[in-house]
Amino acid sequence: MSTLPRAITLAPQAAVPPAAARRAARRRARRETATAWGFIGPSVVVILGLGIVPVLWSLLLSFRADDLVTPGRWVGLDNYRALAEDPGFHTAVSNTLLYTALYVPLSLVGGLALALALNRRLRLIGLYRTLVFIPFVVSATAQGVLFSFILDPEFGVANSLLHQLGISPQGFLSDPDQAIYLLVLISLWSGVGFCVVVYLAALQDVPPELVESARIDGAGRALILRHIVLPTLTPVTVFLLLWQVITALQVFDLIYVTTKGGPLGSTTVVVYFVWQQAFQTFTAGYGAAAAYVLAAALMVVGAALRVVRRRQNRTEGVVR
Repeated sequence: MSTLPRAITLAPQAAVPPAAARRAARRRARRETATAWGFIGPSVVVILGLGIVPVLWSLLLSFRADDLVTPGRWVGLDNYRALAEDPGFHTAVSNTLLYTALYVPLSLVGGLALALALNRRLRLIGLYRTLVFIPFVVSATAQGVLFSFILDPEFGVANSLLHQLGISPQGFLSDPDQAIYLLVLISLWSGVGFCVVVYLAALQDVPPELVESARIDGAGRALILRHIVLPTLTPVTVFLLLWQVITALQVFDLIYVTTKGGPLGSTTVVVYFVWQQAFQTFTAGYGAAAAYVLAAALMVVGAALRVVRRRQNRTEGVVR
């Protein structure tokens, strides 16, 4: 007599109601959200407290006559109208533009030249690259103190060397005709190092096969640099251009340590002008208006470079 296998039946599991499943999913999502905010909450508080809130507060301050001590009053656009007629602000803008016009192209050209020179297999090349970059990590305050001693008109090393060469002593940072140009040179001493490092990294992305093909076809170094290297470095150059422009427009600590905006206002830049209005003459609302004029200029520069970069990308896409 054959035995048939017994059928094994499993008890069906109770179906979870859709409403209960949704409630469980919502509870899980709330727990995950609470955990996430627990991790990022301190950072959000820091960003709001040290970034967004001061920006909004200073924007409101720019429409007020306020000394940060006594109760201020709303003046609307009067601070901005006064800036348009203030010769001191015009001088600060002129000095800032002159400093930027000299510092930015010289730092880019000097950084590219040094990067090309250091992009070779030479003995002790790592040491040379390090020595070029070291001035960049030195604070602007330390640079100012160092060069203030070197360029001191009476006891500085620079005038001592000029005396040995039979050249009359120079005023350097105390001379209105020399001060702004010397500040540019001091800034280049440190600022070029950053450009060198960025350009050195970008030079590693230049296709070596294109360079070798151009050499085989008889192209010299100038043609290779113009038609292969520079087009490859265009994105990096745009980034460095924006970075250096922002750095130049915001220069303050070097001037504060060396010249205090002098002599005769020849080195007063916009940021130093803002500091003077806020903490020397205690016209904080007026200084905040000057700061927002600078911020608007920075945004215009950034937007212009972005438009230029987009057009370049479209042109490259059409060519390809």
